[in-house]
Amino acid sequence: MKLLFNILFSLLILSCSFDNKSGIWNNENNPLNKNKNDKIFSEFKTLSSQNDTFNKIIPFDKSEAIFLSKTEKSNSWNDIYYDQTNNSINFKYEDLNKLIFKSKKISKHEIRNYILLENKIIFLSTIKGDIIFYSIDQNRVVNKFNFYKKKFKNISKKLNIIVQNNIIYISDNLGFLYAFDYFLNKLLWAQNYKIPFRSNLKLYKNKLIAANQNNILYFFDKNSGETLKLIPTEETLVKNKFENNISISRNSSYFLNTYGSFYAIDNQSMQIKWFINLNQSNDLNTRNLFSSNQIVNYKNKSIVTSNKFTYVLNNESGFVEFKYNFSSLLKPIINNNNVYLISKNNLLICFNLQNGKILYSYNIDEMISNFLKIKKKKSELKDLVIAENKINIFLQNSYVLKLSPSGKMLDIVKLPSKLKTYPIFFQKNLIFIDKKNKISIVN
Repeated sequence: MKLLFNILFSLLILSCSFDNKSGIWNNENNPLNKNKNDKIFSEFKTLSSQNDTFNKIIPFDKSEAIFLSKTEKSNSWNDIYYDQTNNSINFKYEDLNKLIFKSKKISKHEIRNYILLENKIIFLSTIKGDIIFYSIDQNRVVNKFNFYKKKFKNISKKLNIIVQNNIIYISDNLGFLYAFDYFLNKLLWAQNYKIPFRSNLKLYKNKLIAANQNNILYFFDKNSGETLKLIPTEETLVKNKFENNISISRNSSYFLNTYGSFYAIDNQSMQIKWFINLNQSNDLNTRNLFSSNQIVNYKNKSIVTSNKFTYVLNNESGFVEFKYNFSSLLKPIINNNNVYLISKNNLLICFNLQNGKILYSYNIDEMISNFLKIKKKKSELKDLVIAENKINIFLQNSYVLKLSPSGKMLDIVKLPSKLKTYPIFFQKNLIFIDKKNKISIVN
């Protein structure tokens, strides 16, 4: 045990050292600021020797062929995970890495990590409960809405947002659920459900879907906020940073709760079709809580990651088709039947969704080291997207790794402005809020 502790301590010391010349290994604003996703997983026990985590380099076999889908232009970003399935496309992007616009400071308050876009209006929220509407055409804030009364002034608000047809729907950590028409500048309805909401939001026809911190899944009438159906699921008394996650594929909703259970629900009848528990332990102490990234749907399959494993499930039956001994650090992407993900030990892994074969596995830190000819250190990762036929890995320090679909490092660039929120794509441009709370548009 003492030897193991010494080894782990040594590794920790090494991982905290940074390359001072390139700046690529560290977060420039705070070198000690660890990746938030790493913090989530740091709460859990080390994998046992019986289930050793995958840590193998698998070179791409050039006799294989990987083709991405055609690039598509994005004209809106209504969902924080882009669309109902939580998956994303091969975005059109100029890829010139030039700053073409920077706004004035949008807010003096902390801005949440996700932004939305509809009708050329950018939506963002702050910890004070402000929802800010910024017009791309007018290059200015055109509206600001705050639902909360003075008695909630000093409470940090976490708003979950989704937008559709000029209406933004919001749930929060106080238990409120409300809808605001940003064209009419009018609050349409508001409900107080008392218990904090703890999930992303989804829309299906006339239904608004959300879950609270007690792992109760709700179907609401999106026109009134009234409850159509509630589905209690297993509750966890001890909370960690993992939040319930919801996705929609075809006519079903998929719900992953903090207990580790994965549910499929028919959206018409609002009845459970099947469920499966993916938590590998019944001992739910503070060191053994379930954690995951977002569900991603593609055709008739779902990708779900737990603390230790990645699962490919059949959407119709819940049958586990493949199970891998690695977990995903960031939300996976599925494109043309291939899954791209980054494991907790910074491996870029690609596997085929149909036959389960791992096509390649590369160590990201090693690729950076070899490409820049610098000493290998641990990089801190923020997001994974596919754009302009390249795999784009965004680092916390605003560097972007550009890789081919087969995992070859093509380039490493630094964004002209420091990344704060998760980036979104609009037409052929990249949009995000920078560290100074200013909107940056990069082409």
